[in-house]
Amino acid sequence: MFYWLDEKIEFPPYDVASKEGIIALGGDLSTERLVHAYEKGIFPWFNEGEPIVWYCPKERMVLFPEDLKISKSMKQILRKKDFTITINQSFQEVILNCKQSFRKGQDGTWITNDMQKAYINLHKKGFATSIEVWRNDELVGGLYGVDLGNKVFCGESMFTKVSNMSKVAFIYLVKECGYQLIDCQVYNDHLASLGAKEISREAFLKYL
Repeated sequence: MFYWLDEKIEFPPYDVASKEGIIALGGDLSTERLVHAYEKGIFPWFNEGEPIVWYCPKERMVLFPEDLKISKSMKQILRKKDFTITINQSFQEVILNCKQSFRKGQDGTWITNDMQKAYINLHKKGFATSIEVWRNDELVGGLYGVDLGNKVFCGESMFTKVSNMSKVAFIYLVKECGYQLIDCQVYNDHLASLGAKEISREAFLKYL
């Protein structure tokens, strides 16, 4: 049986989470609830038309900057540097591109209209950050995530219109932005190839 949230800004104990990592359902995407959730290592992830689903996985995918892996071909792209990188210059455009990006194996996007509005509000209040990659004044890649000012960046989504430009944004985030830990949430092969690994929920919460 899942725990349903009400108007009170709080979450149940971690031990009620399902094996998939679901800790609660319902509630809202207010800035106050989202900030409280991320402070506790919890994030929303659901599809349009579903209730809000809150996760805190038993195994957390993270990247420590010292573990970053950059392939030889990627190093060549970085040396060529035929792009420009900015921070927080076009947050709304970044999240829109992430929302519209096709994901292999996925039917549609998890970035619902409500999610889009909620993270734009987080950004306006200083709790969400975007990295943009430009080529000839065109936005060709980027990413966004949550930054609560604790040296942990909670990555949400990235996109690329030109091959490898999302990797450029990610590498810049890891190497140049001063974070001690990048929260990648759940395992995927792409992030593993860049050096991310799984740690226990308990270990992750200690870093928070």
